[in-house]
Amino acid sequence: MKPFTLEFDGFRLELGSGTCIMGILNATPDSFSDGGKFNTFETAVRQGIKLVEDGAHILDIGGESSRPFATPVSEQEELDRVIPVIETLSKQIDVPISIDTVKSGVAKEALNAGAAIINDISAFEKDPAMAVLAAKKNAPVVLMHMKGTPETMQVDPDYDDLMLEITNYLGSRAAYAVKKGVQKKNIILDPGIGFGKTVEHNLVLIKYLDKITSLGFPVLIGPSRKSFIQNILSKKGNTPVGPDNIRTEYGTLAAVAASILNGAHIVRVHDVEKVKSFTRIIDSIRNA
Repeated sequence: MKPFTLEFDGFRLELGSGTCIMGILNATPDSFSDGGKFNTFETAVRQGIKLVEDGAHILDIGGESSRPFATPVSEQEELDRVIPVIETLSKQIDVPISIDTVKSGVAKEALNAGAAIINDISAFEKDPAMAVLAAKKNAPVVLMHMKGTPETMQVDPDYDDLMLEITNYLGSRAAYAVKKGVQKKNIILDPGIGFGKTVEHNLVLIKYLDKITSLGFPVLIGPSRKSFIQNILSKKGNTPVGPDNIRTEYGTLAAVAASILNGAHIVRVHDVEKVKSFTRIIDSIRNA
């Protein structure tokens, strides 16, 4: 695996020798996996601290759900959800905070409040001002592939050539970011597991993840508790398996393992404690 070094805002992340874990903190009432659990200031701050104590290298905070069929929230509501949490956590944790948003106004305030990374699931398409902001702030960015929008992405997604289309898209969005002034060394790519993909699409993406890594950027992947895992396990056992089911956690670990072995540098997950121990073994095998 090609190693990368991210240096920014007083932080340094070595990507490649060991898996970087991004802990998910959804400050929303309607996330697909943990909606409502951390949508108060106190619960969000507590969970953020726990994720870091459990071993997260990055804390990803979002205030708008991107689950299938989710409806957007106003910029002000998103700001109200995330800014107080970021302001508080940035003073209490020693890892970088990532803001998960498609709105440049939210990203700007989040960076001012103590966040250091922009995670844009629209890859700068939703709000072109995001690229300008990222360049000005010299902030690392995560650019993700999504077919459609959260409201439409799971309505019969179809591709002529899955890997070619996603690879070409991510390459073009990286080139766009560079053209807008974002340094190449600050770009991370995410193939967008579950964002406009069927179960089979997600499996193929993980299997052929090296196609994405061949673009020459660090790769982030987020299979944690995704519905493709639940669907596979439900079908095999003939009983529904939800996001909080222990079988879904086991399925997540399997997807994380395959992703790492196929080139992922960063894994975005809910259960950092389990994944931390798990990735130490997978990394040891990969580096043997």
